[in-house]
Amino acid sequence: MAIFWPIAEQDAPEARRLRGQSMTSFLATMIALLAVQAGWTWTLYEGEGPLVLAHEIPDTPRLRATLECEPGTGIAHLDLYGAGASSGMATVASGDAAAQTESVGVADHRSLAIRTDHPVFGQFVLTGVLAVTVAGRSQAVEVEATHLAKLRRFAELCGG
Repeated sequence: MAIFWPIAEQDAPEARRLRGQSMTSFLATMIALLAVQAGWTWTLYEGEGPLVLAHEIPDTPRLRATLECEPGTGIAHLDLYGAGASSGMATVASGDAAAQTESVGVADHRSLAIRTDHPVFGQFVLTGVLAVTVAGRSQAVEVEATHLAKLRRFAELCGG
C-alpha cells in the first residue's frame, strides 16, 4: 500500500522542478517521434530495371508502400507493409472509383496489381489517396501533395 504525504510548503519548489523535468522529458519524446515521422518520404527510382516509387525512410530498410512496374507495361504492383501479409480479394478505392483485385501475402507485406489505365489508378494519381481493404482490414496509401508529381511521373512511365 502506498502512502502519500502532502507536500510541505518548503517542498513546493522541488515538486515544480520535478514536474518541469517530466514535462521536458515528455516534450523531448514527442519531438523525437515527430522527427521519425518526418523522415518518411516518397522516392522515385528510375533507371535500369523496374521503375519504383517507394514510401520510405531513405537509407534504411523501413518501407510503408512501394509501387513498381516495368515501364510501358500498364501494370503497377503495389506492396503494402505494416498490416500483415493477408491474402484474398482486395477492394481498392480512390475518389468515387473502386475495383477488386487479388492480394497475395508475401512474408511481411501484401502485394497486389493494378492496371494503370483503370479509373481507380487515375483517381489515385489525381488525389494521392488509395484505400486497400482485404478481409475487412483497410490500409491507406497517401501521397502528399508535395510528392504528387512523382506519382504522375510513375503513372506516365508505366502506362501501356
